[in-house]
Amino acid sequence: MERAGAYGFSAAISGAFLLSCLLFAAISRRLRGPYMDEAFHVPQAQAYCHGRFLQWDPMITTLPGLYLVSVGVVKPAAWLFGWTGSVVCSAGMLRFINLLFSAGNFYVLYLLLFKIHQKNKAVSGFQRILSTLTLAMFPTLYFFTFLYYTDPGSVFFTLFAYLMCLYGNHKTSALLGFCGFMFRQTNIVWTVFCAGNVIAEKLNEAWKTELLKKKDEKSSSRKGSFSDLIRILQFLIEYLVSPKNVVTLTALTWPYIILVTVFFVFVFINGGIVVGDRSSHEACLHFPQLFYFLSFTVFFSFPHLLTPTKIRKFLLSLRKHPTQYSLIAVTSLFLIWKFTYVHKYLLADNRHYTFYVWRKIFQRHELVKYVLVPVYMFAGWSFADALKSKSIFWILMYFVCLLAVTVPQKLLEFRYFILPFLIYRLNIPFSSLYRQLLELAFYIVVNAVTFYLFLNKTFQWPNSDEIQRFMW
Repeated sequence: MERAGAYGFSAAISGAFLLSCLLFAAISRRLRGPYMDEAFHVPQAQAYCHGRFLQWDPMITTLPGLYLVSVGVVKPAAWLFGWTGSVVCSAGMLRFINLLFSAGNFYVLYLLLFKIHQKNKAVSGFQRILSTLTLAMFPTLYFFTFLYYTDPGSVFFTLFAYLMCLYGNHKTSALLGFCGFMFRQTNIVWTVFCAGNVIAEKLNEAWKTELLKKKDEKSSSRKGSFSDLIRILQFLIEYLVSPKNVVTLTALTWPYIILVTVFFVFVFINGGIVVGDRSSHEACLHFPQLFYFLSFTVFFSFPHLLTPTKIRKFLLSLRKHPTQYSLIAVTSLFLIWKFTYVHKYLLADNRHYTFYVWRKIFQRHELVKYVLVPVYMFAGWSFADALKSKSIFWILMYFVCLLAVTVPQKLLEFRYFILPFLIYRLNIPFSSLYRQLLELAFYIVVNAVTFYLFLNKTFQWPNSDEIQRFMW
């Protein structure tokens, strides 16, 4: 990092952390006790603080990574600073752990942007810092920095594992992936994604060699051609049925294979992926979750994905390939018809934004979910178009992981979209400075509105004295 870049980065991370600390203080003054899922997380962490490691709240569905890290940070700090009594492992102290994770996320995001786009010499250090600041303030993630939830720690360990994978430190990556798994079981998918990065790189090398042999690179390397896709799939099958290639890939990815094996052993012993209460976390084939994610991504990346140029390109593509798009539309309508699920929480909990999205849009009329198919198609096209700089094998690996992490979820919950969104956003090319500034300004506005509603627009449910707040 050059000296000017180092100063700029230090100023950005220090300023962001100071702003977060001030916001943290304001929220802590207004919200002293546990709120929402904190009612389960905080007492569980406090039990661990008092050495009761065998005590477990059956309502908690994730593994104890957050609580173990919290005790590992708070206990030495309490000893060092002489803290005693209720301040140790209080709700405020435990929430501060996520503020530390937030700073860690800022640094990891910067390193990832630097590593992924290192070959793009046109990107300035200022643009990297600006993009880092923007992603660190991604509204759905940033909000949970100030509550004792698993999201900031889950993102930190998973992105750190991805960074180590990109640098070739696969044993370290797998170890960090295990930490991410301990925060949220579905993070095992991103361990598979890290292994997929390694495999995609080898496949891409072999594919280029294959193209050179056939001296047909220009006609074969186009993405989007159906015949080209068939050829790639044939190559993929031929490559993976070769014992020599399988041994080579296994030798490269064995740390991830061990971790995935541990995951399957856990699932077998536990009787499922969820620990604790499983009644509200049943897996199903909820294919429209992919459409919701694509719409979510376009909404939060509109300066990059929703542009007049992209709309014109999409319409041109629509005109050139009417049969393919018709088939996609029919398939989408069928998936919406047969595989749309509505979780009871989505209909009942009016504290979450998803409740209002569902009520104001999807519940207006039975046909709305079908009418939105053209929107989903544009979102999917724009999403894929932004990744065209990546190899076809990387895109396939990412898409498989995206399906695995979204489709089995019955509940529409924006928090489940954080990691796939960040990994996607990290890998798309840098836009103009204007679009980056527009994206940052948009995030700041969304965060400001969210925190204003959370702190000031409280309400109460009938027959309950507890104060309720709007949140993601």
